[in-house]
Amino acid sequence: MIDRPAILLSGAQVRAIDRLAMERLGLAGVVLMENAGRSAVEAILSWLGEQRMAAEDQRFVILCGGGNNGGDGYVVARHLCNRGLHVAVLAARPPDALSGDAAINAQVWRKMGQAVELMDRPTAAEVLAERLSKATVIVDCLLGTGFKGPVREPMDQIIKACNLARRRGSKVVAIDIPSGLDCDSGEADEATIQADLTVTFVAVKKGFITKEAQRCLGRVVVGDIGVPGSLVEEVARLGN
Repeated sequence: MIDRPAILLSGAQVRAIDRLAMERLGLAGVVLMENAGRSAVEAILSWLGEQRMAAEDQRFVILCGGGNNGGDGYVVARHLCNRGLHVAVLAARPPDALSGDAAINAQVWRKMGQAVELMDRPTAAEVLAERLSKATVIVDCLLGTGFKGPVREPMDQIIKACNLARRRGSKVVAIDIPSGLDCDSGEADEATIQADLTVTFVAVKKGFITKEAQRCLGRVVVGDIGVPGSLVEEVARLGN
């Protein structure tokens, strides 16, 4: 459950904050992505500690989509790997097909000598769930706050496989928002990640306070991306 926070942001407001941080403050998008990924890792490790799950005993699988949420995933994977943890990346889109900041971080991951396993073809959820069930922690970086349904193939099967793996014992962490959830309305697609922990950025999203959304979110933690609170408050006052 989420108590109604002081600030609730729409997807458009979040994008406005990113834009203003770049235009006014000179914070490059890749820096914001780096800050997001690093803060997500800090939140994940803190949460695992609270769950009495030693990080070094976990097998992390990062599910990366084709947009900036996927780029966050590559940053998360790198920082977990840099801590000596067991990390695998499964991608819904080939790294060479990415653009912008997501492409930069995908290439950094590969230049570290790390592999990317592709999930870019429709695969039965049950088959993929067998692969995902080997992970103790699955990190969802498939679809971000810009998502508007419905979820299409192969993403729907990936999400269903993730949820099957969770029912078999894997823990699921959603980065920014559970994939398949509309951040403004709180409506959940038939294929929506069921998370144990959601690490969202800047502020809680407007849709998170609905009962439908809260069934998907698990515990919610707000991660810092380095944007001043004054800028967040300014955008929140201006509304949509």
